Amino acid sequence: MRISLAWLKTLIPTDKTAAEIGALLTGSGLEVESQEELESIPGGLRGVVLGTVLTCERHPDADKLSLTTVDVGDGTPRQIVCGAPNVAAGQRVVVALEGATLYPTEGEPFKIKKSKIRGAASEGMICAEDEIGLGTSHAGILVLETELPNGTPAADYFGLRSDTVFEIGLTPNRADAASHYGVARELRALLRQPCHLPDVSGFRTPAAAESNITVTIEDPAACPRYAGLLLDNVHVGPSPEWLQRRLRSIGLAPINNVVDVTNFVLHELGQPMHAFDADQIDGGQVRVKRATGFLNQFATLDGVVRNLTAEDLVIADAEGYPMALAGVFGGKNSGVSESTTRVFLESAYFHPAVVRRMSQVHGLKTDASFRFERGTDPNMVPMALQRAALLLQEVAGATVAAPVVDEYPTPVLPATVRLRLPRVERLVGQHIAPERIRQILSDLEIVITQENPDAGDQDTWTLSVPPHKVDVTREADIIEEILRIYGYNNVALRPHNSASFLARFPNPDPEVTRVKIASLLSGQGFSEILTNSLTNSQYFESENGANESPVRILNYNSVELNVLRPTPLHSGLEIIRHNLNRRQRDLKLYEFGKAYQQTAAGKYLEQNKLVLYWTGHATAETWQHKSEKATFHHLAGAVQQVLAALGFGGAASQPVQHPYLAGGLTLLVHNQPVAQLGAVAASVLKRLDVTQPVWYAELDWDALSRKYKPVLVARELPRFPEVRRDLSLVVDAGVTFDQLRQIAQRAEKKLLQSVNVFDVYAGENLGAGKKSYSVSFTLQDFDQTLSEQAIDQVMQRLIGQFEKQAGAVIRR
Repeated sequence: MRISLAWLKTLIPTDKTAAEIGALLTGSGLEVESQEELESIPGGLRGVVLGTVLTCERHPDADKLSLTTVDVGDGTPRQIVCGAPNVAAGQRVVVALEGATLYPTEGEPFKIKKSKIRGAASEGMICAEDEIGLGTSHAGILVLETELPNGTPAADYFGLRSDTVFEIGLTPNRADAASHYGVARELRALLRQPCHLPDVSGFRTPAAAESNITVTIEDPAACPRYAGLLLDNVHVGPSPEWLQRRLRSIGLAPINNVVDVTNFVLHELGQPMHAFDADQIDGGQVRVKRATGFLNQFATLDGVVRNLTAEDLVIADAEGYPMALAGVFGGKNSGVSESTTRVFLESAYFHPAVVRRMSQVHGLKTDASFRFERGTDPNMVPMALQRAALLLQEVAGATVAAPVVDEYPTPVLPATVRLRLPRVERLVGQHIAPERIRQILSDLEIVITQENPDAGDQDTWTLSVPPHKVDVTREADIIEEILRIYGYNNVALRPHNSASFLARFPNPDPEVTRVKIASLLSGQGFSEILTNSLTNSQYFESENGANESPVRILNYNSVELNVLRPTPLHSGLEIIRHNLNRRQRDLKLYEFGKAYQQTAAGKYLEQNKLVLYWTGHATAETWQHKSEKATFHHLAGAVQQVLAALGFGGAASQPVQHPYLAGGLTLLVHNQPVAQLGAVAASVLKRLDVTQPVWYAELDWDALSRKYKPVLVARELPRFPEVRRDLSLVVDAGVTFDQLRQIAQRAEKKLLQSVNVFDVYAGENLGAGKKSYSVSFTLQDFDQTLSEQAIDQVMQRLIGQFEKQAGAVIRR
């Protein structure tokens, strides 16, 4: 939300700087995310002043140039060469001094420098209006009629004022501050200065006239209040400069004077408004009703034909045909056009839930729906109508044709909240004097209706909260309001605050564990990505024989993002495709994300995953080494390091059975699958237009987190040496190294420290269906030096188990 400081100061006069106001608003919960300086014209005429031409003579070396001396108020006349035909002694002129940068109406900006023109020194420039961006004329220099002294900044003479625009990150609970007046009310409490609403005392309605447009609210629950006003003699056209400047300062493009006024009032008072062409209201009747009893197609102002449902609330004519989606968007056929002369102004209060639903269903996010769906002030409805009418009288020549029609069958009452003063101290953590609390509540327009209502309720107040504070309904909300204005920074840390050592909890903090693994992967050169949990259902239609049950959703904002992903794979492949298309081919990525499945009718499963992607080269090309393509084993090594960091080193494995992987492994911890890794199937890559192989790993983060118990094991460094022995084993081609490793670890649990394969060979001399593993074994005893006899006993035991369990033949 953008707030103009100049506009704000029309509602609450203050001499505070923009930085001071920004700090105050941020401290009270209206976070100022950025500040932008706006100037009426580029450059703000900095370095441009008023001056007087003292002398004017023809340039000795140029017939069309004049040599002048100009007084600019600093006691040292400047010699300036001027080419304007109308320059003369005694004129009051606009002078750009040396160092000033000018932004002409057309062309590029340029800087004024001391120079020589046809041999004569020139120390500035006497300006025409187009040269300083004030107009288009270049017929001659600007000649002024003014008594202002020389040296006066030109910006002061022309009334140019810069403005500061705050970008406020408005949270959903602060609907009361969604306007300039809402922010001014906040500053009133922070600065303890009065703020005021715009003056509408000049609003008058004809006493005898009656409106020929009636209003009927057919659903009071959805629309508690609806007011309207008929205006005649409206001349639709461009808005005056001041109104256009106000709208542009907050990022709105002016349209015409009628629409601009409704936008102006919305951003000034926070009350959305709509202007109907009164001659397009068939039957002279405005009906606020549900969209029933007519064809369900309705063309909105943007030209889009939308399908309405019976739950939509519309503003309809006498026949029930919709003219606008209530609180969201106007209709194409009833809006104001250049031919409009009669306008019916709408100012209403709609129930937030009704507007929120329509905005989401129809995918329409407007300034009006933004405010209505959070909650507006029903008491602002007539005020906004009067303000808009006065402005239209000023900028469009409108006249009020009839009294205000204000239907308010069920008034929205202030909320009643009970406040216990001891509770304030308990939640704030500091005593706040009752008089200060009373003052804050008064500044926030919260009325104390009763003090200590019951004999046993000491220091208890009954409060009446105005309707514009839609989110203040409980005692805790009141205390939050008090604390915001009192100031979070004013709550002091007590001198006795302390922290004591807490023993290690048996269950680790999941966020700490996640950061630990993220740091590990980032240290290995992986980059973290964050992708959308919503994806395209077409990815899962008969792809690779996959039998997925994606969770389908109705997403009116994007029909392509219509399922919750059953696997993060495709989201990451979209990132890889984006990078490949920009010639970024060597990628190592990881993501902590969620996957979703429909397990049965109405039953859903949500899982946390850690996924890794590796594609392109694993190592860069240098003068010493050629680049190396990423392989399955590179990715497997990264996954093993993650498991080892979680205390699950040496996980068992089995062939992968993942619907989108063409070969790979499933890793198991305590006989439960925790990771699947392998090459992404070619059909999947083709469907997503990924043009090179991708290695993918998907870890069950929920299972790993549940099993992870960080235990710090410390032992003294070994005093006795380790011993390595190697074996060459010929086995059937289907026997994996992991099977051999598990056989070895079961056969020798005390002395065997590690098992590693350092060569794999398959050839005709081994026989069909055979392969050879060269395996190393590291043995160590932490209590004594290993003897040859002990080593031989271990190796013979290992050989025997390999021969028995794996059918291995030992190559001598």
